[in-house]
Amino acid sequence: MTFQTPARFPELYPPVEPHDQGWMEVDAGHRIYWEVCGNPDGKPAVFLHGGPGGGCHADHRRLFDPKAYRIVLFDQRGCGRSTPHGSLENNTTPQLIADIEALRKLLRIERWLVLGGSWGAALALAYAEAFPQHVDALVLRGVFTGRKSEIDWLYRYGASALYPDAWEKFIAPIPETERDDLVRAYHRRLTGPDISLRYDCARAWCAWEAELLTLMPRSFMGGAAASEMALARIETHFFVNDSFLREGEILERAPEIARIPCLIVQGRHDVVTPPQTAWALHRAMPGSQIQIVPGAGHASSEPGIMSRLVQATDRFSTL
Repeated sequence: MTFQTPARFPELYPPVEPHDQGWMEVDAGHRIYWEVCGNPDGKPAVFLHGGPGGGCHADHRRLFDPKAYRIVLFDQRGCGRSTPHGSLENNTTPQLIADIEALRKLLRIERWLVLGGSWGAALALAYAEAFPQHVDALVLRGVFTGRKSEIDWLYRYGASALYPDAWEKFIAPIPETERDDLVRAYHRRLTGPDISLRYDCARAWCAWEAELLTLMPRSFMGGAAASEMALARIETHFFVNDSFLREGEILERAPEIARIPCLIVQGRHDVVTPPQTAWALHRAMPGSQIQIVPGAGHASSEPGIMSRLVQATDRFSTL
């Protein structure tokens, strides 16, 4: 999505181009695209994008001061510039965690700040719980932890009551007899043999998600068909497999990483990842700080959200 800068809040940092980039070979034929921007001698930071399956874009680099940070971005398995595009094989949360750690070693980084939003927040927490010794600080936006209740809110009940018009369009491709489990119904079609149906379902899946992202007026214009397909396939793949996490695992283990400085930025009116999950995380990590942003939804481009993220990275730049 495109970031929109509210006039009364600090802007993103100016555009910056990578000074180093490449592909990291991992298992089962996956190649992970990575890039490094900013100060080669600066504080290391890694950005974890959402989805799963969303991919990075140039504006994500701009959440960090390029004079202060060595900024690392990468596209998770199967999306963005990583290959094979849209692949579900050997694409699990433990493998994504292993990829982050492999990239850290490749770039010879000892410790780094980890910033993630939505699915990226879940991945940031799961990585920190696996490798706390390599995490200097956490900046989290729109917290998601992969619990069944969070998936049900989006695809069974909850958000549908707030957006009944968009919900009707979302369920339209699925016969009534299968609507008790929409994630599984979509997954069957997105992995089925009918290519035309795959694309129709990918577009419907992404349109529903796009409708919920922001409180700002917008209309879903659709993205590149291949990107929509990767996002829809990978999201449903993860969600039918419980995000490859034990139920409640991230929150249960959160006290183990309570010593890591953590700032949570949460939109008050976020209907993708409602504030109750961010609050539960804050309670599980008593030393964390939480900023619930009034008049803001889920997207990083929401008024207040973007500025709080920039302020957070500025604050941690000298940690």
